[in-house]
Amino acid sequence: MKNLIDNRRLAGTLTVLLILFSSSTRAQTLFTCDGRGVSKEDFLKAYNKNNTGEKTTDRSYRDYLELYIRYKLKVRAAYDMQLDTLPAQRTELQNFRSQVADSYLKDEASLDKLVNEVFARGQKDIHLAHIFIALPGNGSSDTAKAYEKATAAYSALKKGKKFSEAALLWSEDPSVKANGGDLGYITVFSLPYELETLAYSTAAGEISKPYRSKGGYHIFKNLGERKSLGRMRAAQILVSVPPGAPANVQEAGRQQADSLYEALQKGADFSQLARSYSGDNLSYQSGGEMPEFSVGRFEPAFEAAAYALDKDGAVSRPVATSFGYHIIKRLGRTPFPRVLNDETVAALKQQISNDTRAEVSRQALLKRIYQQMGMRKADFSEADLWNFTDSFMVNMGLNSYKGLSHSTVLFSFPTQQYAVQNWLDYARNIKASKGRNINDKALFDQFMGRMALDYYRNHLEEYNKDFAFQLTEFKEGNLLFEVMQRKIWDKASTDSAGLHSYYEAHKGKYWWEPSVDALLFTCSNEQAAQSLRTRLTANPYDWRRWSDSAGTGIQADSGRYELSQIPALEKVSPFPRQFTPFNTNKSDNTVSFAYILNVYQERSPRNYRDARGFVINDYQTYLEDEWIAALKKKYPVNVDQRVFASLPK
Repeated sequence: MKNLIDNRRLAGTLTVLLILFSSSTRAQTLFTCDGRGVSKEDFLKAYNKNNTGEKTTDRSYRDYLELYIRYKLKVRAAYDMQLDTLPAQRTELQNFRSQVADSYLKDEASLDKLVNEVFARGQKDIHLAHIFIALPGNGSSDTAKAYEKATAAYSALKKGKKFSEAALLWSEDPSVKANGGDLGYITVFSLPYELETLAYSTAAGEISKPYRSKGGYHIFKNLGERKSLGRMRAAQILVSVPPGAPANVQEAGRQQADSLYEALQKGADFSQLARSYSGDNLSYQSGGEMPEFSVGRFEPAFEAAAYALDKDGAVSRPVATSFGYHIIKRLGRTPFPRVLNDETVAALKQQISNDTRAEVSRQALLKRIYQQMGMRKADFSEADLWNFTDSFMVNMGLNSYKGLSHSTVLFSFPTQQYAVQNWLDYARNIKASKGRNINDKALFDQFMGRMALDYYRNHLEEYNKDFAFQLTEFKEGNLLFEVMQRKIWDKASTDSAGLHSYYEAHKGKYWWEPSVDALLFTCSNEQAAQSLRTRLTANPYDWRRWSDSAGTGIQADSGRYELSQIPALEKVSPFPRQFTPFNTNKSDNTVSFAYILNVYQERSPRNYRDARGFVINDYQTYLEDEWIAALKKKYPVNVDQRVFASLPK
């Protein structure tokens, strides 16, 4: 057994390696950096991500290629400096991996199919009648009796018996005596997925064959169809009447509901009446407002009255249901989408993820994972494994059972095996929390699926190139920041001698255009600006005291500024002891203005202190260019011009 598993494990590993190798050989290498290839595909992903909306030309490709090469050279240097081994780098990468991995654990093909199915079904509502025959137990005779009953009902219906009569005769649905099996209208998401599928696959006027679910047998009749009514937002006032209440209690409830309706007609506040009189414990505190719903959620009479309201704010007359009397106010109605655009797809996917049909996509994902990862299931007797499991659960202390031991491998992936002990630990934890009456076969399938998903998640970059690209992009982005901080930014801001030398060598490029010495103010609103300017008119040199006393309501600064940096200065000719006009920022309604101290009409050179910010920026560029030149010598770069010429225009 062990040799068999080892051989299969080796074969699986070789399969993965061959897939990765053949994939890499098919990818065209655009350029090499120190002998390491960078693919055309990766370059295009980066280019398209950073050049959205721009026209693609040979020149734009060449410009971006130079930037991309510089980027790869810096990252290569970061790896040589072993910056990727820093604890902070590893932690950030692991956190990012955890955040995005789940978004790749989906089977998009099956999910798209489910979205299209939901969209198609959601276009109509179905008027449904139902006969339900329960499975009373696990015994075969009980199952047989239920099947015979379902068959008899179906046979009678096919011979022309009225559905309502058959429902009263055979159905075990508790509501059948009240509704004769008529469920009213249902729509997508109203029923469990398997029963929804049965309903939507039954044509109008037709009767379904008996369908067995976990709970029993179902027979549906499609009584008719209509265009979907969409989703409803409503509020209600419920006058509760217990089921089976005496006639005098029912009459009292009806009279109270009529009184409340009359009060509403005379202008009473719906929310206040709901808080005071509604018997719905879930909604009365919110003024009667209910969660949004679609058809098939409540009793047909309630839904019919709600959907009959023709405008927002309309209020229904009292409606009787098994809960009592309802007065319904329409708050809003959302039609089911008629166009399958990106917004609709996203909304439907969210609904699917919270519905039982999500299991369909999950099983499709598992099937793909099993195939993609080359999962190998060992040859063992399931019956023996279940017996071994049962013994383990009752603490019989068996070390082996019919060739099975705690170390026996049950299934494996290329770099990991799962043995009997792993299964026993899993089964014990699940059964301890959910009870022991869980089918071992179903639980084992769940165990395999859980382990497969965990393994796939932990090795995702080996199987999903998009995830691998995103992970690499994040990792290299962090490395780029770290290496730039160490090699360029810190040095440029702290190298005083280098900055002075650079300034002296290039001082001819640092000039003041026509400028002013000024006080700049930004106030939270125009009233605050008016008040501040009034105070400054009396004594502008007391500006700091006034601005500090205003807290965050006023921001103030002083210095020499070029004319283009002063708000609204283009509207006036600057002169000393002048206030500029107010300038309102439309995004937040803050108001800015300046007080001019001195005016410099002529262009003049900046001294080192005034030019320092510009010098640091230029010095960074200088250092980076020098560093890149050295990196190109250390890590030779070769571009394949034929591959470059094949880039799509």
